[in-house]
Amino acid sequence: MIDAVVHALSVAFGMTWEILWPLILGFTLSGIVQAVVSKREMTKLLPDDSPRTLAVAAGLGAASSSCSYAAVALARSLFRRGADFTAAMAFEFASTNLVIELGILLAVLIAWQFTAAEFVGGIFMIVILTLIFRRALSPSLVEEARANADRGRAGRMEGHAAMDMSIGDGSLASRLLSDRGFTATSHFFVMDWASIWMDIAIGLLIAGALAAWVPESFWQAFFFVDHPLVAKLWGPLVGPLVAMLSFVCSIGNVPLAAVLWNGGISFGGAISFIFADLIVIPILRIYRKYYGKRMTLFLFVTFYVTMAAAGLIVEILFGALGLIPTERNAQVVESSVSWNYTTVLNLFFLTIAAVLVARFLRTGGPAMLRAMSAPPSSTTAAAGQAVYTCPMHPEIARHEPGTCPICGMDLVGTPPAGSAHGPSGH
Repeated sequence: MIDAVVHALSVAFGMTWEILWPLILGFTLSGIVQAVVSKREMTKLLPDDSPRTLAVAAGLGAASSSCSYAAVALARSLFRRGADFTAAMAFEFASTNLVIELGILLAVLIAWQFTAAEFVGGIFMIVILTLIFRRALSPSLVEEARANADRGRAGRMEGHAAMDMSIGDGSLASRLLSDRGFTATSHFFVMDWASIWMDIAIGLLIAGALAAWVPESFWQAFFFVDHPLVAKLWGPLVGPLVAMLSFVCSIGNVPLAAVLWNGGISFGGAISFIFADLIVIPILRIYRKYYGKRMTLFLFVTFYVTMAAAGLIVEILFGALGLIPTERNAQVVESSVSWNYTTVLNLFFLTIAAVLVARFLRTGGPAMLRAMSAPPSSTTAAAGQAVYTCPMHPEIARHEPGTCPICGMDLVGTPPAGSAHGPSGH
């Protein structure tokens, strides 16, 4: 038993070492993008389910965090503020399937074809979902979901979804190179890590256990490896169900996808498995809180059909183009640290991570982390009283100095309402 546990942990550590630098790179790039893309403008950009609006929703989702819980919470927030429900769901799909860090991780851990399939399949998913919603989603069900959403019941990562440290003034270069840009990037970097580290860790541990303990013959029988045509049809159908039962979401399911790919799941099946992070059981429970039982059932059925169909389309399309990898050699290895390019890249990106974490800690970051898992509290200052507000979040008002519970920035003193005086010397 001890040898089996050590073997599983060894595999998990080996995979962790392989994916460390791409994770840091992905989260750094994601933090940079989020620093210049404002969540405040999103709602007005998603008024309907037209092709243009859905393209905008996909772009905004791709620019957001890859945390599935934050994506679900932000989609609910957009819907409550008036965004079209279909557009909000398209945003949700894009924010977990069209993000930078996911593509990098797939290319490094499995193969670049999976990165291409993820982005192509993600677009197909949005198209398929829109077509299903237009035929099957009734206005009465949307209104019922809106009534439930307006109750404001908390899910997970509500504060994460509400945080907006983006910078909208100046050129792109000036925004990124400014002190505020550096601070915002560091905060998004740490915030994203904090939001999904548990999913990544659980995914790696489960992947290590499956790789070490489950014989290859089981996977080959389960995925009908000896029956190629059946395997191509079965993989996209069973992939989302396996993902649903794994409880792992965000990019934490990529290590599991690597194990399944080596075990014999079809190309489309592996892709549909990765797509299915939005129907894992914990997220289905959040849908029930947000939208009610009927809409949760509707989302589960339509999401499953969409994910399975997109996986099957990817299987057919990439097969016709000859882009499906012929070798099943995903990086599922036991622990081994040697002086090679992986070690060099890990050390380089760990240095970058240390710089970002240091900036985070020096700019009120811990206060931001404390606000991540719950809706940020805000107060409105009474007339005639001096207040301290966040320069990035003017809705945050306090009567005493402090830090913003959303982004951790120092609050700036302002004069009492109706005062003719200028800003205080805080």
